[in-house]
Amino acid sequence: MSLEIRRMSRVTPDLGEAFGRLLPQLAPGLAAPEAGRLRAMVGDERTALFAAVDDGRIVGLLALVWYDVPSGRKAWVEDVVVDARERGRGAGRMLVEAALAHARSVGARSVSLTSNPARVAAHALYRKCGFEEVETTLFRFDLNKVAL
Repeated sequence: MSLEIRRMSRVTPDLGEAFGRLLPQLAPGLAAPEAGRLRAMVGDERTALFAAVDDGRIVGLLALVWYDVPSGRKAWVEDVVVDARERGRGAGRMLVEAALAHARSVGARSVSLTSNPARVAAHALYRKCGFEEVETTLFRFDLNKVAL
């Protein structure tokens, strides 16, 4: 096994293919971002996109974003997905650990994420990596569904 974690610094055909293959495994309605959006994300100074790569093939992805608010710098993990055929080999843990290390290096005070209640294995991974469940209520306003 030659599994390694890479911070993606440019968009490649392999990266686009990986998003197209992996995001539907995270949620059936998801598709790969358009090339321009992907380039903007990879080039954003407040976003780090990590890929788990095994023998040159991307088998997992994770996005980390950070932002400043009056209470300090915070980071958020999004879209963590490892190919179903590759799970159980440590890619998820390696991705999360890379994100946590990067969040620390940019001065984030905390790292948050949300996870679908059905993703029991992912919850176990997050707990093993030191995440704790917090009592909160998440509110979301879908700008695509409701006119202002």
